[in-house]
Amino acid sequence: MILLVCAVAKELEWLNSRAGVELLIGGVGPVDAAARVAKALAHTRYDVVVNAGIAGALPGAAEVGDGVVVGEELMELNLETGERIVLPDGNIIVDRVPADAQLVEAITALGFPLVRGITVSRVTSTDATAQRLRERGAEIESMEGFAVMRAAQLAGVPTVEVRGISNFVGERAKSGWDFDAGLRGLRRVLNATLDLLHTMPAHAD
Repeated sequence: MILLVCAVAKELEWLNSRAGVELLIGGVGPVDAAARVAKALAHTRYDVVVNAGIAGALPGAAEVGDGVVVGEELMELNLETGERIVLPDGNIIVDRVPADAQLVEAITALGFPLVRGITVSRVTSTDATAQRLRERGAEIESMEGFAVMRAAQLAGVPTVEVRGISNFVGERAKSGWDFDAGLRGLRRVLNATLDLLHTMPAHAD
């Protein structure tokens, strides 16, 4: 069984029902996404979690209308300066989570670009912030990716994230926002991913 997670229903209203795929509307932002995915994983054993939706691309990472696969998600859980927070007893804050390597390799083999995502709790709207995120290694921005993937990781369930690029991250006036183009990119990469999952023995329903 595949758990397919998106933030809002509008992102996947085009998707036809598929056997072995359960859709979860996770809500906007990392808190709702993590809580709802964790709840779903506590009640049902899924073979894989797929996070799908639209996202913004940092300069040079992708074009509006592209479909991409996320190999790793980051989240800023550190000091404002970018330094790590030091915790007692050698505890470490988890601020990145990888996608399932087998799934990423299979999806990129179909021709979809591999990117690194960063999860934010507010939409970036200045070039200065976009540059700071880019310097951290981020290539696309979403509000739920890290939360969904971390919940799946803690539950021991393979996970992957696919996105359609709807805009460029930075000054809103030149973001090129195009929701429909983002959906077209998402449709291509998500349909390919679901087709692929149904042929992979380790992730079949």
